Amino acid sequence: MNKNLYVGNLSQNVTEEDLRNNFSEAGAVASVSIIKDKFSGVSRGFGFVEMQTEEGAQEAIKRFNGGELDGKTITVNEARPKPESGARRDGGSYRGGRGRY
Repeated sequence: MNKNLYVGNLSQNVTEEDLRNNFSEAGAVASVSIIKDKFSGVSRGFGFVEMQTEEGAQEAIKRFNGGELDGKTITVNEARPKPESGARRDGGSYRGGRGRY
């Protein structure tokens, strides 16, 4: 089963190919994506690497969390599942209308 990893504090210069090359040292990489601003196309400084095995994922965390990539110390850990679409993190809901003062 594939294991998705969050990779944070990425330099603007790091490419998906850079991540693939680095993480493949820990195991087989299924996919890589760097999250970019939808208007400017500039990296938002984080991405995801999907490893093909749990063992590869754990090895990648051990090797790369706190390590340096392109002059920045990166964070690598298990990605949290994406919240369901439309769900708010605080559990509240938007009711619209005028605010109460």
